[in-house]
Amino acid sequence: MRFLGLGLEHPVPDAKTVWLVREQLTRAGAIEELFASFDAHLKGQGYLAMSGQIVDASIIAAPRQRNTDEEKRALKEGHIPEEWAANPKRLAQKDRDARWTLKRAKARPAREDGGKPRVEIAIPVFGYKNHLSIDRAYGFVRRFTVTDAAAHDEARLASVVDQTNTASSVWADTAYRSRGNEAHLERNGFTSKIHFRRRPGVGLTPSQRKANRARSQVRSAVEAVFAAQKHRFGLFVRTIGLARARVKIGLANLASTFGRLIWHEKRREPAAT
Repeated sequence: MRFLGLGLEHPVPDAKTVWLVREQLTRAGAIEELFASFDAHLKGQGYLAMSGQIVDASIIAAPRQRNTDEEKRALKEGHIPEEWAANPKRLAQKDRDARWTLKRAKARPAREDGGKPRVEIAIPVFGYKNHLSIDRAYGFVRRFTVTDAAAHDEARLASVVDQTNTASSVWADTAYRSRGNEAHLERNGFTSKIHFRRRPGVGLTPSQRKANRARSQVRSAVEAVFAAQKHRFGLFVRTIGLARARVKIGLANLASTFGRLIWHEKRREPAAT
């Protein structure tokens, strides 16, 4: 309400109205067009995509599904479990598009005081993944796509790279490094700033470690987008199916850009005398 400048005395839409708006966007398949229209508005106001772009992805959790092993097998094979097919009401409440994945925390070095080393942990998460790119100059989300949480980041680079950015550099973490992605970037006139990946049994060279540190300083800007969505927005996919998840996550990306635009506009305002 504060974001929209509303008070308790103002009439505001209820949850059902908000749900109906999202549902209409889903049925019309209009979220990409809406996003592109606002991006065109930004460019019309002088906010061109500049200085290169940063690509990353974040897992967006959804309510966990309590499925049997047999039901899980059927879903992985692309089939609807027989019991669900025989019960339309139960089927309507089952999310067949979201998937489980492991969210890993980076291992930390052993403590200098001789205590137990901190080991890497893997947390199972069920839901979807928000893949996006932001421009380095303004931090606006310029492209996005949504998949299930188990989808590989590497395979989504081509779909989120913004061809209209005035600079060629593309920053991303090691999940995006592959021969295919390097070839795609070179073929389309981009300069890869993707982190170097350590090969099994072979460490990074000093120059590669130095390059990764420099790239991390640039790439960290995208974390502000995901942090705002998860902490300020409380983004959680309670809808069912990939199409609805795409709309909800797309609106969150759009809201992130709204907030960023307001910040930039305030900086443009002349200082009060």
